[in-house]
Amino acid sequence: NADLLQKRLGRLNRFGLGTSFRDGKDAGTDPRGWVKAQIRQARRVPARLSGFRTSDDLITDIYIAGLERDSRAKREIVQKLRKEFDAEIDARGQEMISTHTPFAERMVMFWSNHFTVSTANHKIAPAVASFEREAIRPHIFGRFVDMLKAATRHPVMLEYLDNHVSVGLNSAAGQRRVARNGVETTLNENHARELLELHTLGVNGGYDQTDIVELAKALSGWSHGGIAKGNDADTIHGRFDFKDIFHEPGPKTVLGKTYRENGEAEGLAILEDLAASPSTARFLATKLVRHFVADHPPRNAVDQIAAVYMKTGGDLAEVSKALVDLEAVWAEPQPKVKSHYELVLAVHRASSERELASGDLLAPLEALGHVPFSAPSPAGWADTASAWIAPEALMRRVEWLRSFSSAMPSMRFPGKFLDDTIGPIASDETRNWVSRAPSQDVALAAILASPEFQRR
Repeated sequence: NADLLQKRLGRLNRFGLGTSFRDGKDAGTDPRGWVKAQIRQARRVPARLSGFRTSDDLITDIYIAGLERDSRAKREIVQKLRKEFDAEIDARGQEMISTHTPFAERMVMFWSNHFTVSTANHKIAPAVASFEREAIRPHIFGRFVDMLKAATRHPVMLEYLDNHVSVGLNSAAGQRRVARNGVETTLNENHARELLELHTLGVNGGYDQTDIVELAKALSGWSHGGIAKGNDADTIHGRFDFKDIFHEPGPKTVLGKTYRENGEAEGLAILEDLAASPSTARFLATKLVRHFVADHPPRNAVDQIAAVYMKTGGDLAEVSKALVDLEAVWAEPQPKVKSHYELVLAVHRASSERELASGDLLAPLEALGHVPFSAPSPAGWADTASAWIAPEALMRRVEWLRSFSSAMPSMRFPGKFLDDTIGPIASDETRNWVSRAPSQDVALAAILASPEFQRR
């Protein structure tokens, strides 16, 4: 029936990444079961991505390049790192286009955006894709606290938010810096602020500036092996490194709870408590419901997801299942506008039957201004329609879709393509535009540029 057809399409778009050419008309008779079958706690990095180098290797090379005095040698290292990054972006996109578990890939994108790292920090740019592979992918259906710890401790995040050089004022290194430079503070609060505002409690989560400072003290010394301790015997590496000479001594009080001096363990204990906070549960639930239900999240849906989070101790598998079971998520067929990246993926999933060539993804994403891992701030990419379909952005979309359609295979019949992609929800107006199109490529462009294809 029409309702089941809409739900089949909904599971391919809302919970997936768009209809694949493999799906055809038979999208399954149990949409919720199809989504839930992808929720498995033990997840491996896909084979397509498993051959890329670790952040340890990449950050080591970045810092070695920084020390290289031979300009030619430095340039060769930088070029190699850039090629590796571009290759991983291509592989990531190809994985999301060809995957049989698109809900899992959507959750990778969601949580990677939640814990944004960006090439806006040019120094760490070549390693940002490794952050998603190492800190996000293994935990999308695990416990939130484990993802939080992995993301917060990851060298790419520490460098992106300047924590790698955050030094406690009363630490050994801090006192030397004061004596040498006469500075009043050596602490960097960026990571602590974003951890509270963007990663856990949310801007209205009940913390204040004092909590930010105290958390920054607890995180001082969380760095990586690219930053030398001052000993000539130190070996450069790209792994997490707790530098006790940077760490602010003494107890810290965050959100009214005092944590005794305990080195790295102070920060880990605070992360445990932040992950267990009702404010964190509600903040995450709001973002998840906004992503899957509507730009303006219904309060009762947020309440339900937050309750599951608290009941299960932040078990993201159970939270994900609860999202699938929300009645609100199935009520409207297409309440959300696809981001530029989602649109490009959806177009290729609907039309591509081959491995993409280098540039097939990056070229349109660069033109649309949505290259992965290039968010302009730690807040990540917006998750509301206004960010993606402003007039200029919509025009750029349509121009690319017209160009793409003109290059599609001649055996792609518009009528079948429409039925396989947006058929159950295609309006009479869209069908008329397609049927009256003067050529096949114009008809295909009309399908891809239709309001139905632009939404999920």
